[in-house]
Amino acid sequence: MIRTRTDGDVRVVTLDRPEARNALRPADLTALREAFAEPEAEEGPPVTLLRGAGDAFCAGADLDAVAALDDPESFARRGQRVAAAIEESPSVVVCGIDGAAHGGGVELALAADVRVATPRATLAEPGVSLGLFGAWGGTVRLPRVMSEGDALDFALSGRVLDADAALRTGLVSRVVDDPRSVADEIAAGESDALAAIKRRMRDRRESGTQEDAEAATFADLHDAHADEIARLRGE
Repeated sequence: MIRTRTDGDVRVVTLDRPEARNALRPADLTALREAFAEPEAEEGPPVTLLRGAGDAFCAGADLDAVAALDDPESFARRGQRVAAAIEESPSVVVCGIDGAAHGGGVELALAADVRVATPRATLAEPGVSLGLFGAWGGTVRLPRVMSEGDALDFALSGRVLDADAALRTGLVSRVVDDPRSVADEIAAGESDALAAIKRRMRDRRESGTQEDAEAATFADLHDAHADEIARLRGE
């Protein structure tokens, strides 16, 4: 179900189960985690595009698999590990949401660095209708991405957001016809700078420690690109 390929400066990871709107079973979660942990993910292109095949990004957890769970906590932990692998990937992860991103699909998107939607995108956390909620890091990441009020409204109501509403609430940063164009735009930057920006933005330590690391990283990049900076200054 998980396909990976490298295309220039972008690695493409595709959820490929379109007949089920790319719903995720336990084995699919394991394969997706491995896709973000394999050597190519560590040493490959600076940008990864996470996308879904067919007319949906990801409908979330496969409901047949959820109904059959004998260890639901383990299933939640498995999904959390996938989201962590996406978040901690050394490459910049762009999530291209085309069609439905519901439940676990939203949570995969939340773990990405950049979320962009096509005009056809819809996003929802419908777990509350089943007496559940998004347990693949959804309650942790949603209030970081949206305001707390918007996050609570979104999760408690189970309502569906279209692309424009997702943009207004900050759940996505752009609405574009082709998410690959955003991945290519980001990949045009210097790979070491991209990695450094991600590390600093993802740093959850207390602010003084973050600022020390930010200053040190800036100095390292300045030294690495001194000749280019001097050339641009002279133009």
